[in-house]
Amino acid sequence: MSRRYPCEIVTFVVSPAHAYFGRPKDGPADEVETHSPRTVEVVADKGIRGDRFFGVRAHTEAAVSFLALEAWTAAAGDADPVLARRNILVRGLELDPLRGREFSLDTGSGPVRFRGGRPAHPCAWMDTVAGEGVRKALIGRGGLRAQPLTSGTLSVGPATLLADVELDPARAADPVRRPQPL
Repeated sequence: MSRRYPCEIVTFVVSPAHAYFGRPKDGPADEVETHSPRTVEVVADKGIRGDRFFGVRAHTEAAVSFLALEAWTAAAGDADPVLARRNILVRGLELDPLRGREFSLDTGSGPVRFRGGRPAHPCAWMDTVAGEGVRKALIGRGGLRAQPLTSGTLSVGPATLLADVELDPARAADPVRRPQPL
């Protein structure tokens, strides 16, 4: 039995190239093209069209990343959440229970189905770009990687998530303390 959860897509982050590679002390790559479009095209088993992970075989099961705004704010305060470089920033949604589960997200153009995968762990770059201590504060709240199972369009704004698991939006910022595999 699917349960309906109202939530909001706050922004999308789509970039054709990686910005954080090498050593954080050397700083991020210069002028990495990053977009925050109002809509994105999700392609089954490939990811978000135009993103650096689109169609990369090694990332098929983790082609799209989600981050709860509440988790980012708890860890990074008022630092720009785009710095986390997660593809879909949501508000009002607990993400961890979606690991290993199929769920769909609909913003009005029809549902897009995903399979929740592994956590999206924070990297050392978070201390460099978002502030000292942000990496540690994001441990257990860095988001969720997912595989798109169907194609469709998602838009910024109100959304509905359907899942067969209980979610509590009040826990969206809570750090997770369980082993990575399910």
